[in-house]
Amino acid sequence: MARKYSKKASAKVARAMKKRKAGTLKSGRSGRKVKSRKQAIAIGLSEARAEGKKVPKKPAKKKKTAKKRKSSKKRKSKR
Repeated sequence: MARKYSKKASAKVARAMKKRKAGTLKSGRSGRKVKSRKQAIAIGLSEARAEGKKVPKKPAKKKKTAKKRKSSKKRKSKR
């Protein structure tokens, strides 16, 4: 069976994990320190993806469908 991720992509993730553990990995836009393991993996994969390494595409976001509103007619209470 073929590899899902290339060896270079795995190396990028490993580098990001080591940087996170050392406390030097920072997120892109805000520049804050990354604390979560999942975020470090995502950063490594996105860097590999940007370099054109073999990495599966991001999962597509589900589109929200408009919900139909029920008519909110107030019932007459019997007293």
